Amino acid sequence: MIKTDSARDLVGPPTLPARRRPNRWLRRALVFFSCVVLFDGLFGDRGLAQTIKARQESHRAAESLAGLKRKNASLHDEVRRLREDPATLEAVARAELGLIRRGEILVILTDLH
Repeated sequence: MIKTDSARDLVGPPTLPARRRPNRWLRRALVFFSCVVLFDGLFGDRGLAQTIKARQESHRAAESLAGLKRKNASLHDEVRRLREDPATLEAVARAELGLIRRGEILVILTDLH
């Protein structure tokens, strides 16, 4: 038989020091502060909503810029054709200014109704 010390048998597991309950007002203040920070992070001046709005505006501006670049390239091409291609210059002169070549006869038709 194994002999045990009876005093040790009567003592339970070591007790933990009593836990202090956190102050209720401190917990409420912490929750309130967290909510304020979260709300500000979502809807403040530099919040998530403003960031999303700024990104959308940036995308619209980028699309507008791309369109303007395409239009600018088209206008540069038109200028090049007007400077270098006599047929293009003649077509514009005929269409916009109503010019004709020497020896051509101008016929103007009007509607009588």
